[in-house]
Amino acid sequence: MPVPEFVAALREHVGHTPLFLSGVSAVVIDDDGRLLLTQRADNGRWAVVSGILEPGEKPGAAVLREIREETGVDAELVRVTSVDTAGPVTYPNGDIASYLDVCVLVRAVSGEARVADEENLDVRWFSPDGLPADLTESSRMRIEKALGDDPRAWFVRE
Repeated sequence: MPVPEFVAALREHVGHTPLFLSGVSAVVIDDDGRLLLTQRADNGRWAVVSGILEPGEKPGAAVLREIREETGVDAELVRVTSVDTAGPVTYPNGDIASYLDVCVLVRAVSGEARVADEENLDVRWFSPDGLPADLTESSRMRIEKALGDDPRAWFVRE
């Protein structure tokens, strides 16, 4: 998996020490109501598009960049659907990270869905009632919140 340059620079100083990073994820829908999912190269499971914000990058811009980089699809922002934390995740190289994730519902506007980088094995459209069995739990929750009837962003209220 490609590691953002700023994370690689941090890792030179902290090694595999846990990092807390800002992330974004996207529930991408098309005009037919289908969902765009990626099959991740690191674990083989299906997931919504996600990635790490670059320093100074706005979440909306990061979501659109990640969708384009990973799937070749251009999209427009609809609304923030959930804010949550994920992790810790231990990567194959031993790096450990946790994430603050801002999930956004977006609508595909152009482009052909395809594997557009080395982060994914496959990219495919699915109907909401035909999601793959090996969909990550975090993606299942993000889809549920994005497609639910409540227009407010979901977050844990403690």
